[in-house]
Amino acid sequence: MGRQEAWQVELDWLFARQRFGVHPGLGRVQALLARLGDPQASFRTVLVGGTNGKGSTAATLAAMLRAGGARVGLFTSPHLTRFTERFVVDGQELPEDVVAAALARVRPEAEAVEASFFEIVTALGALLFAQAGVQVAVMEVGLGGRLDSTNALDPVLSVVTNVALDHTEFLGDTLEAIAGQKAGILRAGRPAVVGVAPQVQSIFAAQGADLWRLDDHLLVTELRGWQGAQVTLGGEDGPLSLSTPLLGAHGARNAALAALAALRLGLPAEAVTRGAASVQWPGRLEVIAWQGGRVLLDGAHNPDGARALAAALRELGVGPLPLVFGAAGDKDISGVASALRSCASEVILTRAALSPRAADPEALASLFAGLPVTVTDSPAAALAVLAARHAPLALVCGSLYLLGEVRPLLLGEAGASRERWQ
Repeated sequence: MGRQEAWQVELDWLFARQRFGVHPGLGRVQALLARLGDPQASFRTVLVGGTNGKGSTAATLAAMLRAGGARVGLFTSPHLTRFTERFVVDGQELPEDVVAAALARVRPEAEAVEASFFEIVTALGALLFAQAGVQVAVMEVGLGGRLDSTNALDPVLSVVTNVALDHTEFLGDTLEAIAGQKAGILRAGRPAVVGVAPQVQSIFAAQGADLWRLDDHLLVTELRGWQGAQVTLGGEDGPLSLSTPLLGAHGARNAALAALAALRLGLPAEAVTRGAASVQWPGRLEVIAWQGGRVLLDGAHNPDGARALAAALRELGVGPLPLVFGAAGDKDISGVASALRSCASEVILTRAALSPRAADPEALASLFAGLPVTVTDSPAAALAVLAARHAPLALVCGSLYLLGEVRPLLLGEAGASRERWQ
């Protein structure tokens, strides 16, 4: 069997397990890690959780750690287009053959403990990072925190970006309930940094961690339009200023939280500022040149994320623009649409072709009543409609799975071919 064939066989097996759904709990992933020799014991772990912004915060922190000279693993989910995006070492995705070989090792052990898709992916990340000799792994939490697979790792530092309503069927339908789940990644007596709202801070304080709150340290935020932002933090050694290319006030806040985490890990100011300036995070207020104009991609998929996106567009001076929109059917689509209505001059509805969770575009039209609406059946069809508009700037958002299919079309790259559930 050739390399590519072996890769496809392993991915076919793994992706088939998406259909078994999400099963919160740590027992299976702990058993799987033990059967693999507890690879996570060979490196330090930082857990990054939160409702929104955890991916960009994790990517920024990883860039800062790299700038400080560490060999760093970055684990994120979901991927946009390529499965290997989830496993990055020193800024580079691990090669398919390396991931395939590790997955072949994980597979019999995962079958023995009946591990779920995300439990397997978490254990695979730990094994890959151990094999790559990383010194520290920045692990983005998948769902919630307390019972998420990543929480089977033992963090030296925990980070929580914010708390908002999302995944309520698993985490609870109040901010307090969701905060309780997310606070589960904190460890008593160990460092933690949080950017959560005052109304839930007591829930995090109750965990007994050595807690720093972002709002106690964030001194100045200066938004610089399409260039990003300048942020100044108060530190033990005096103020620290850094520039980030992340757009919007929420992007600046994520960069500041990553910087606070980096300082808690003992990184020097120079590494923090250099790492902040170098970060790249696709699909989150990402600008792509296309057919003489620009397309803005953003993964906003819940009302809180959509409101942050709308605020960022206002900060950038962007008026109503064409919106390509598609969403997962199990999200608060009405809340997302309500936040985005004022940003749209027209709406082109579509769906992620590879996601069985995607909502029917026809069913979304009523959410944008009063705006010109075009319904399409695929991302390619939506882009064909958009191309005819010749708009200088357009927005694509609503689902990371949608972005994962649109982005390669914009860039002229090969797209994914497997169903996406997780």
